[in-house]
Amino acid sequence: MKVHQVELVISAVRPEQYPEGDLPEFALAGRSNVGKSSFINKMIGRNSMARISSKPGKTQTLNFYKIEETLYYVDVPGYGYAKVSKKEREAWGKMIETYITSRDQLRAVILIVDLRHPPSNDDVMMYDFLKHYGIPCIIIATKADKIPKSKWQKHLKVTRESLNLAEGDELIMFSSETGLGKDKAWDAIKSFYK
Repeated sequence: MKVHQVELVISAVRPEQYPEGDLPEFALAGRSNVGKSSFINKMIGRNSMARISSKPGKTQTLNFYKIEETLYYVDVPGYGYAKVSKKEREAWGKMIETYITSRDQLRAVILIVDLRHPPSNDDVMMYDFLKHYGIPCIIIATKADKIPKSKWQKHLKVTRESLNLAEGDELIMFSSETGLGKDKAWDAIKSFYK
């Protein structure tokens, strides 16, 4: 999909701040520093729409990006090793949980993992949480360009097995450097709202 129009509509923390209307929404989840911002920027063909931070844990709100007037990407705070207090982490957890479990417009969660490493315990917990609530999921395994091609299948297998990937959940290899997987990711997203 060629993206010509994209805007950050709102950074929300409470349901009453979510955008109105019924455009389909796709939440982006993943640990801090996994490359969510790079994924968003590659998908929409922009260099810096989503801010890439050297400090994990910078996203502290639900950021609603409206794309082509047809859908939203919703960037949620990363989980994992962000240097924030336990209290803050719990507040984010509640905010994310409220959004994911109660938002009718949410079509699927795009769970971003690092292909170079087995999914973390937090990745597995997030995936299990989505399965528990019956929320469709697209798994994007980023940083494929950092691994020799000959090892891709091995790494995909580890990701699949660690998450105990359910039948029908798509696992897409992705590189925000080379654009590998971009078309596949768009096809997966479109399959939820066409």
